[in-house]
Amino acid sequence: MSLSTTVVLWGLGLGVIFGFIGSKTNFCTMGAVSDVVNMGSWGRMRAWFLAIAVAIIGTNLLAYNGLLDLSKTIYTGSSFPILIFIVGGLTFGVGMTLASGCGNKTLVRMGGGNLKSLVVFVFMGVAAIATLKGIFGAFRVNFLSPSALTMQLEPNQTLPALLGKMMGMEANSALITITAVIAIALLIFIFMSKEFRSENDNILAGVVIGLIVIAAWYITGHIGFAQNPETLEDVFMGASNPSFAESMSFVAPSAYTLEFLGYWTDASRVLAFGMVTAWGVILGSFIHAKISGSFRWEYFTSAKDMGNHIIGALLMGFGGVTAMGCTIGQGITGVSTLSLGSFLTLASIIAGSAITMKVQYYLMMREA
Repeated sequence: MSLSTTVVLWGLGLGVIFGFIGSKTNFCTMGAVSDVVNMGSWGRMRAWFLAIAVAIIGTNLLAYNGLLDLSKTIYTGSSFPILIFIVGGLTFGVGMTLASGCGNKTLVRMGGGNLKSLVVFVFMGVAAIATLKGIFGAFRVNFLSPSALTMQLEPNQTLPALLGKMMGMEANSALITITAVIAIALLIFIFMSKEFRSENDNILAGVVIGLIVIAAWYITGHIGFAQNPETLEDVFMGASNPSFAESMSFVAPSAYTLEFLGYWTDASRVLAFGMVTAWGVILGSFIHAKISGSFRWEYFTSAKDMGNHIIGALLMGFGGVTAMGCTIGQGITGVSTLSLGSFLTLASIIAGSAITMKVQYYLMMREA
């Protein structure tokens, strides 16, 4: 079995676990924002933050021990295109609210028989392709990424690097110190709630999903690290982009899936880690739905409902690719690297979703 195949199979397995746990615990990042905005309930938000805390601890321990090179990820470069993070995050936040869930929730619902989510997945994938390579990509490159709108943060945009440089700390000392401070602050906030401490499903979701992100970094960034036998360059075998290690993310894989199916006979199209993790989430959710008896077909009940979901899907595809990740891809995976851009994107996603919910509520009350 080739190294690429090993990495891809591990990705499928992690996706299955993610989908099973996501379905069992009702882990939903859009739902977390909705609970806070509409009901003042912080349970699922704390579960999301717990996943972030676990991922931050594990990811940076991997980096500290030389098992993951964080400079070889898409999140940690010195280039800081501020509009990319803000516009992409806000757009994704609006889109996931209109589409009734983010990328991972879309996949989980597909596994449970939700045909609305299948439509969202397809339109999200189309918009993601258009943003990667098509008309939306021209807008992204020409209007959101010009050098005049891009800062250069040296040595890179991770908080340990930036703060360590300011305080004159050695790199590894800064890494451990900043990781500990952020993780401990998050854990205190999370578990200071007596109510949350009794919410076993939310705790399970946060811990397991955080561990999945760590495992994915280890698999692509350490197990998959090798030399290309043809070019002798260092590559990450089985990764969606061989130049970078990757972990869990669910918007770009929708584009890769549509391309893979559309160019089936093109030998250059191969299965990669990100793509199969998305498929694994659907499979894991399907397994849980069948075991629990919760599988049921769901579909649109009105043209307006379908229109909102399609618009939301298009916004998610554009926003997710533009911001280089979704609520999982940036909100947990990217934040686990302690990238400043990932924190900004996460805040923008939450803001976009919360604002959209407030507008929806206002319109609903005005109609009533």
